[in-house]
Amino acid sequence: MEAIRRSVLPPAAAHLLGSARFASALTLCILGAAFSTHLLRATMGWAGLLAILIALVALATLSLLSRRESIDWYGLPPITILMFLGWVILSVFWSTTTIVSGTRVLYLLLFTALAVYLTLVRDTIQLVRALGDVLRMLLGLSLALEVLSGLLLDLPIAFLDIQGNIAALGPLQGVFGSRNQLGLVALIALITFAVEFVTRSVPRMQAMFSIALATLLILLSGSPVTFGAFVIVGLAALALAGIRRVPAASRMYWQLGLLAAVAVAGGVLWLLRSGILNLLNAGSEFEVRTALWREIQRYSQLNSLQGWGWVGAWQPSEPPYLWLNLATRGTQNSALSAFFDVYFQLGLVGLITFIALLGFAVVRSWLLASEKRSSVYVWPALIVLALAVTSLAESTVLGEYGWMLLIVCAIKASQAMSWRDALRRHEPSSIPEE
Repeated sequence: MEAIRRSVLPPAAAHLLGSARFASALTLCILGAAFSTHLLRATMGWAGLLAILIALVALATLSLLSRRESIDWYGLPPITILMFLGWVILSVFWSTTTIVSGTRVLYLLLFTALAVYLTLVRDTIQLVRALGDVLRMLLGLSLALEVLSGLLLDLPIAFLDIQGNIAALGPLQGVFGSRNQLGLVALIALITFAVEFVTRSVPRMQAMFSIALATLLILLSGSPVTFGAFVIVGLAALALAGIRRVPAASRMYWQLGLLAAVAVAGGVLWLLRSGILNLLNAGSEFEVRTALWREIQRYSQLNSLQGWGWVGAWQPSEPPYLWLNLATRGTQNSALSAFFDVYFQLGLVGLITFIALLGFAVVRSWLLASEKRSSVYVWPALIVLALAVTSLAESTVLGEYGWMLLIVCAIKASQAMSWRDALRRHEPSSIPEE
């Protein structure tokens, strides 16, 4: 086996690809590409973006090959991920757009492979630091282009979908294509920067400036979806901080009490949803979503069990997505909800597996953040929660950077709380010699 490895990778190449410095640089490139997909498509087209992603996967594969002896593959990946991806792949065979479905499945698998690489070669704190550096750059670039468009040129930057509304204090789009996308990325950045501050991973002034930048762009995005997610994540962070200070002996009772409080609060929010939507000025957006969801439910009855086949982002010119847009008089490229999107594309089977994937990721990461002393474990818990909440009104978690972060956090949480790992710990530590 060693001879095979040496024949595939020359010693010099294996040393370079297996080095920590190369893994660090490749991590920055992967995260930068994942969060810059809209920017790359706008400047280089789909061909340029795909070439970059394929090159990153090839480099990640070579890097893993050179480091495989030091990597623990046991219990990877979580079964919920395998079940969901398996159903996604199978859906190609009954899809109404087979070629499109096949290419979109491969696109999803590219980001899955990159996410697996990140979890295998980088610790959580290393991922936080790398993501912090990437998002500082992209948020800074977004603000600079908004200032250029709205104040200096007073013209929109059409190819980036920047409308130049900064003089009116938003809504801004940055380099992410829409205000909801900018808001979600800024929220992810805020969580990341806060963890950097708490863990003292970067200089204090740099962390404070980064937090201020992310908060400013959340406000200027004018995204009601992000505002709602911001409030929920903020309350969750406070609850998590309190639970982490509770003695371990009574922590489970506090967790159950918190779960009951969340259930009651969810019921109250549902009863007061009209007033909350008016407060967030999200009435028109919610009406668009509810109209689209009604049509999705109607068309899903034709393929309720298996769905119409995976495509990820919609093809507005192809049925059945053409029918949905005609029925709602819109030009949507998603169901504006990850749950409705999965139900429409993958049916009830896909929806159940997706809920299991998301649910296990939330529960495992939350329990880890509650029990582990290091503050870095708070990061995956809050990131997954932000993605889960946003999934109610956006489909970002089903592709590109949203999917990558979900897989990273799910695997990180599973590595520490996997039932397969528990079985391994109960196996005999040594085998008697014959």
